[in-house]
Amino acid sequence: MEKHIYLIGINHKTAPVEVRERFALTGVSPRDFLDVSNNLIDEILCLSTCNRVEIIFVGKKEIDPTPWVIERWAFLCGEQKEHLLPCIYSYKDKDAIFHIFEVAASLDSMVVGEPQILGQLKEAYKIAADSKTTKSILNRLMHRSFSVAKRIRTETKIAHSAVSISYAAVELAKRIFSDLDNKKAMLIGAGEMAELAAQHLINSGVKDIVVVNRTLSRAKELAKRFGGVGYSFSQLFDLLVDRDIIITSTGASEPIIHQRDMKVIIKKRKYRPMFFIDIAVPRDIDPDVNNLDNVYLYDIDDLKDVVSENLEKRAREAEIARSIIKEEVQKFETWLRSLSLNPTIKDLIDKFEDIAEAEVKKSFKRLGKLTQDPEAEEILKTLASSLIKKFSHYPISFLKNKSKRERVDVREYTSLIRDIFKLDEK
Repeated sequence: MEKHIYLIGINHKTAPVEVRERFALTGVSPRDFLDVSNNLIDEILCLSTCNRVEIIFVGKKEIDPTPWVIERWAFLCGEQKEHLLPCIYSYKDKDAIFHIFEVAASLDSMVVGEPQILGQLKEAYKIAADSKTTKSILNRLMHRSFSVAKRIRTETKIAHSAVSISYAAVELAKRIFSDLDNKKAMLIGAGEMAELAAQHLINSGVKDIVVVNRTLSRAKELAKRFGGVGYSFSQLFDLLVDRDIIITSTGASEPIIHQRDMKVIIKKRKYRPMFFIDIAVPRDIDPDVNNLDNVYLYDIDDLKDVVSENLEKRAREAEIARSIIKEEVQKFETWLRSLSLNPTIKDLIDKFEDIAEAEVKKSFKRLGKLTQDPEAEEILKTLASSLIKKFSHYPISFLKNKSKRERVDVREYTSLIRDIFKLDEK
């Protein structure tokens, strides 16, 4: 391979958030690297998210451009590279390709299987492509990574299980109601996880949400985000009669909903099912509520068990995904090795064409009167072109077959072909 693929980066595993913030490349163009690189790099792409900052670049084989890219990275962030170096990981060629495919497929994310990173990678590629800092290698690498991510989502169940508390809560609600489109929800309190769960409910089809809070202004403020209505705590039990899904996360020191309250409410509802998600610690709802018919109560420990089980499922699916990535890396490496053949193949065909053109001219002169036939020269040229294709087929096929073999240094064979056909002679 005449060129190398490099990747350097920091992420949530190697650097705390304060370091990631200082070395974020938001607002930095990949041209800020390429334009001053003195041809050390040919292509470059920068990925910068809250959990990772990575730079992917292509350099010539003679000089490793990594130290220069690190210095430039620190300079563009107004920082010292000494603060960056301890947190950096770096990959080259096969390892870099494998890592990029892992990132695209969300196997290297804080939450394995989350879909956001693929969109962020696509946006980073678009910025680089618009800036004209990618060429054949990174263009193909990025498109391949998108295809690998799609293949993994199709062939594995890596994204099928809820792995956040708020998402797990909604998945449990779906098990009870199956269709959430016509269900009515309530937030009791304004905790962050309850708010996230409410957002997941809306994404799953819930259209009617009310918020009950001890501070009415806060209830109205939060309800406004979901297109709902805010109420004071004094209206809680009247509102519960009409609600199917209740998410509670207050800071109360003891339960605010007891079994005696719910006996009255469930009777008024004519025993239509109610689903409670108690995310508060200490709990907002007396556990005895769960003993009532058609009342389903889950607390934070129930949700954690669901998340833990699903994380184990995702870990098993991740192993399947990595075997797919290994296969795709081999395919990409084969294509990369074939790139180094192109100059030799071009020179070989040019050599044959030069010889053929000279021989056609000689033969045309010897034909004498036949040269008056306008088709004669075309016939000779067609013959020469056909011979070029047939004779070049064997050495070109030989080179391509060698390039497909792993651990074969194809340069040895290109050198042999160049010697046999005197491709370096003028």
